[in-house]
Amino acid sequence: MAERAQVTSVEAIESFRASLILFLSKVRPTLEEVSDEVLRLRFWLQNDQRRHWEKELRQRGLKLEEARQELFNATLSHLEEATALQHMAVQRAQRAVREAEDKLDLLKKWGRSLEDRTTPMVKQVEEFHGFLTIDMGRAVAQLVQIVKALDAYSQAGGSGPEGTPP
Repeated sequence: MAERAQVTSVEAIESFRASLILFLSKVRPTLEEVSDEVLRLRFWLQNDQRRHWEKELRQRGLKLEEARQELFNATLSHLEEATALQHMAVQRAQRAVREAEDKLDLLKKWGRSLEDRTTPMVKQVEEFHGFLTIDMGRAVAQLVQIVKALDAYSQAGGSGPEGTPP
């Protein structure tokens, strides 16, 4: 014959279930926020920053062409003093163009690196989120069923810790 249940506190199970629900309600948004931040960073790096530096490169390229044109004009007019200033302006514009090109190259490198480094971690976060959503959701439902079964058992005549066996 079956032995009697040795449950001392249905309230403890109910309290654990409530704590689990509270934990899940706090951790899910946090995990979603982590995933969203990674996506925002990717978008910022691969779109916003890339567009910014491509625009800078175009503008700096135009300034370089202007500086070269001024140098050409100064060379034609045989102004030695002005020519030195124009040479410096061309060199400064060339450095600015190289800087923008370097920034674009660096952005491409960072984009690849970010993808390589974050993909495994994002996958783990998504798996953990799935675990919390599916498996822990089932656990909460199972705890509800356990509490119901224990309540039914105690009302059907099962003895509690102070009670006597039926």
